[in-house]
Order: sequence, then C-alpha cells, then structure tokens
Amino acid sequence: MSLTDLTIDELSRGYVDTGEAYECIFCKEIFDGQEVFNIEGRFFTAKKAIHLHIEKEHISVFEALLQLNKKDTGLSDIQTELLKLFATGAPDKEIINSTSANSISTIRQHRFKLKEKEKQAKVFLAIMQALETTKVYEPIHKGATQVDERFAITVDEKEKVLATYFKHGLDGPIESFPSKEKRKIILLQYIVTKFEVGRKYSEKEVNEILKPIYSDYVSIRRYLIEYGFLDRNDDCTTYWVK
Repeated sequence: MSLTDLTIDELSRGYVDTGEAYECIFCKEIFDGQEVFNIEGRFFTAKKAIHLHIEKEHISVFEALLQLNKKDTGLSDIQTELLKLFATGAPDKEIINSTSANSISTIRQHRFKLKEKEKQAKVFLAIMQALETTKVYEPIHKGATQVDERFAITVDEKEKVLATYFKHGLDGPIESFPSKEKRKIILLQYIVTKFEVGRKYSEKEVNEILKPIYSDYVSIRRYLIEYGFLDRNDDCTTYWVK
C-alpha cells in the first residue's frame, strides 16, 4: 500500500490496522494481531509492539514522516529543518545558531507560513472529501423542450442505465425500450451520438442508423424529435441534430 492510499489517521500514527495485523507504513514490518511479542525480555501485544518498533526503528512518527521524499511532504529543506527544531521547543534565538535561517524575523516568517500551510491543507482536504460526495450531473442538451427533474441525471445513473439496456455493449442492440422518463432520456442521449452534428439526414438514413439499435426504430425516431434531440423540416424529408 502506497502513502497516497493511506488515511490521515494511518499516516499520523505510523501504521495500518488491517484487523488481523499491524503494518508499519515506513518499513512495512508486520505484527500479527494473534501473536505475543518478546521485546527485551518482556511480552507485548501486537499493537504495543508496533508502537515500540516505531520508537526504536524510526525515533517517532514525526521524524519518520519528515524523512519522506519532498514529493510526498511538500516541504522544502529549510522547512523540514525548522520543523525538527520547533519540535525541540527551543526558543527562536537558539534556533538561529542551528539553522541556515539568519534572523529571528526569518524564523517567525517560516512559522507563519507553516501555520498557513496547515490551514490550507485542512481546507483542501475538506474540498476533496466534499468532491467525493458531490453528484456529477450530465449536461442537458440544448434542444430539451421542457427541463425538469427528468434531466437531473448523474454520471452514475447514466452508466447503470446504459449497462442495463445495452447488455451486449454500447455498439449492440437493445431488447426493450424503457417507459420511465429518465431512463428513456438517458438512452436517447446516447442514441443521438450516432448522428453527426451539422449533417443533414434523409428519413431513410435515420432509419438505417436506428434499425440496428432497436426493432421499433420508428418510435425511437419519434422520441428523438419529441424530446428535442433531432429536428426535421416540415415535410419530414430532412433530419439533423438539434
């Protein structure tokens, strides 16, 4: 499991709890939850053992995280250096002697930037979590004659409906046409993609495109007009994408 797959809690504690074992995220050592571990003559549970392991092998979760690649931490060398010094609790005057920062104002500026980075990270995580729960809707075609809840179609809904009716793949036929309005619109949205925008079609050409899709191609042709996907001239000799 890569770092990008881990949760904030897993990263901050330094291990993954699989339910059956505990795995160190830094060196991948595994402690079986059913075992008891002898450490320096004392016996510990797997959970306690992995805490002792991190302390012994990696000093602390904080230290181990700071040693990760810059690509993973997003920290510059000076930021990493200062964070280690901040963790000691040393005053800014003492930190000057242990870092490349050459003044107290520079150190305070870095403190401020790191706090801002923390705040921004929280907001960004909230944004990404919100994105995961946000429904993405299909765009409504411009020719829709009456826009209502029937056209509130999510990407997931579209995929499920198409998979249900096009059982042999999207290039194959459908065995039935839905009576429910939303499903009907989803199928029509896909079927109209078989036509080229800007091209004029005769009724025969329209039928030839629709016949392989569904046996009652006349009804499909009528629905495409009725729902505003196709348009035609008054004598019904020429059709085009609306």
